[in-house]
Amino acid sequence: MTAIDLNADLGEGFGRWRLTEDEQLLSVVTSANVACGFHAGDAATMRRVCELAVARGVTIGAQVSYRDLAGFGRRAMEVPPAELTAEVAYQIGALEVFARAAGARVAYVKPHGALYNRVVHDEEQAGAVIDGVLLADPALPVLGLPGSRLLALAEKAGLPAVPEAFADRAYTDEGTLLPRGRGGAVVSDPEAVVRRSVGLVCSGTVTAHSGARVRVHARSLCLHGDTPGAVDLARQVRARLVATGVRVEAFA
Repeated sequence: MTAIDLNADLGEGFGRWRLTEDEQLLSVVTSANVACGFHAGDAATMRRVCELAVARGVTIGAQVSYRDLAGFGRRAMEVPPAELTAEVAYQIGALEVFARAAGARVAYVKPHGALYNRVVHDEEQAGAVIDGVLLADPALPVLGLPGSRLLALAEKAGLPAVPEAFADRAYTDEGTLLPRGRGGAVVSDPEAVVRRSVGLVCSGTVTAHSGARVRVHARSLCLHGDTPGAVDLARQVRARLVATGVRVEAFA
């Protein structure tokens, strides 16, 4: 039986402002990418999401980012490798405090936004992220795009490299994500997202923005939590996968 993890970006609020419907999404996903305060999130939010995740049996992951609260971590930034290494380790360590207090541990790491896209091709920045993971915990799995420099360097460093796919993002012919600034970068039709999810999991393929069929191997499927109707869409995706005979379970 095919197995897939469902992950979502959670805890993406700050102070009195909340973006994601954390409690509802935690009833659907199996892994929670928790914002660690650099692109979103704060101490109280991290603590609350960790407690909710543990109560629902959801695995906790650190979603690390460039230090960019104003831009939600989606702006390109030039950060020296040594500084980025320290900041990645810092974010993981901050979340680990709250995960442990809730009775769990940080179980994996996933970059966010501009950093996620940068480490697909940038060897130096990818290496800095991996060094930060190693500094925090030399056994943490790393979640990222198949074929990325990030996952290649994770494997080289002896870290479990976990490939993921995106249910609601358009792909290029090379298997990378179409930049958000391009038209059609985000797939908004719910039925299309559900169909793409089943195709990604069951056949390992997706229709690229150009119309070409692209191979995408993934152990985890990302369901964005900051889009309208995210909770209902996540439930539809999970229900269709289960009905297709897919086992939904965390990878870590």
